[in-house]
Amino acid sequence: MPAQHDYAIETEVWDAYAESAFEPDAEPAFRWTQYKDHGPGPEVLGKPRKTLEIGCGTGRAVAFLAKQGVEAHGLDLSPVMVKKITERWSGTGAVFHQGEGLSFLATTGETYDAIYSIFGCAWFANPTQLFPLVLLRLNPGGVFAFSQPPAIPGAYGPQGMYKGGFAGRPVYTYRYSYTPRKWRNLLLKGGFQRAGVKVIEAPTEGYIGTLFGSATRPS
Repeated sequence: MPAQHDYAIETEVWDAYAESAFEPDAEPAFRWTQYKDHGPGPEVLGKPRKTLEIGCGTGRAVAFLAKQGVEAHGLDLSPVMVKKITERWSGTGAVFHQGEGLSFLATTGETYDAIYSIFGCAWFANPTQLFPLVLLRLNPGGVFAFSQPPAIPGAYGPQGMYKGGFAGRPVYTYRYSYTPRKWRNLLLKGGFQRAGVKVIEAPTEGYIGTLFGSATRPS
C-alpha cells in the first residue's frame, strides 16, 4: 500500500517543528550538509536570478540568496513557520509562501531558474510525483538540487515517522529513502538530464554523511 499522506496531520507535525526549531537570532546561511563549513555551497545552483526552496524551514538559505541579490522564494507547509520567517527575514527581500509542495508546484504559474530542497520537501514528498512537477516549474536549463540524510541500509521507500512519541492521537509524516542509484533513476524518469546523486562523507570519520543530488531541465 502506498504512503497515505494526510496534510492536515502533517501540517500539525511541522507546526510543532517550527516552535522548536526556529531560532530568531540565527543568521542567513546556505549549506547542503548538516555540518558547518562542510560540503558544497550555493554555487551548485549556478547563477540563478530566481529561486525556490521547497520545504524551506527556518528560511536561512532563502535569506542568504536574497541578500546576494537573487529573487529568492521559500515554500513551507507550516503556517506557524511561514509567519515566523516572514517576520524574521523581512529586511532581506526574501519571499515566503505557505502551502503543500505538490499542490503549489501544480498550480503556481511561476517558473524558476533553480529549485532546491535542503533536508526539506524532496525528503518528505513522493519523488515520482514531485520530480515531474519540479521539472514543470524550472526554466529551460534550470537546476534542481536536494540534500538529506542517506537511507539506512536495507530501509528503502516511504518511511513513516510519528511525532511526539507513541501514546495519544497519531500524528505522523513520511520521508522517502533510496540508494543514490535509485534517486538518479527517479530524476531521469522525471525528465531531468545530467543527473548525479552521491553521499557526501561527513567531516568526521564514521559519522552520518549527506545524500546530495542535482540535475537540470533540458534546454
